[in-house]
Amino acid sequence: MISNCGHILVVDDDPGFRDLVATLLERIGCQTVGAADGQDALRAAGSSPPDVVLLDVDLPGTSGYEVCRELRDRYGDDLPIVFISGERTDQLDRVSGLLLGADDYVVKPFEPDELLARVRRLLARASIRPAARATEELTSREQEILRLLAVGLDQAAIASLLVISPKTVATHIQRILGKLGVRSRAQAVAFAHQHGLVAATS
Repeated sequence: MISNCGHILVVDDDPGFRDLVATLLERIGCQTVGAADGQDALRAAGSSPPDVVLLDVDLPGTSGYEVCRELRDRYGDDLPIVFISGERTDQLDRVSGLLLGADDYVVKPFEPDELLARVRRLLARASIRPAARATEELTSREQEILRLLAVGLDQAAIASLLVISPKTVATHIQRILGKLGVRSRAQAVAFAHQHGLVAATS
């Protein structure tokens, strides 16, 4: 079992299917959030950005394709999105789904172990992307502030040391959190040490 495997958004108008997928994903330690339509899916993603999205193509109202485009606009290519469909099963449908921005395309009915394998693969890939992106995108000042956070300095101490305002430090920290894809300073520090973005301290 993967420890704390991730937060999976399952978008399908069939509650039985959502329950089935939730049960399967619990086997590998994942938490799931269900959504019955596109608007629910976008609200759920806005409240808590998912690690992987399993997205039915045929949804009432906003289509799965539209939801995919909106999620791509919000979160970019780093968010793994898997189209799932029991209706659009032709090769052309699968190719179209991939061209529209999905990372994978699963046809119903599927083998449970196959779905779990696909989710595991996407989670593993997603886990290494933020580190590579952060290494490229963190500015020298952001790296400096992250290092100071990692050695235990608070916002006021960092501001004093760097001769900048606490508000400026706070702005840098928010940018750091966004680039690392984490939600708290503690997570940013842990992430930095885990991925070697900050040198170990003695």
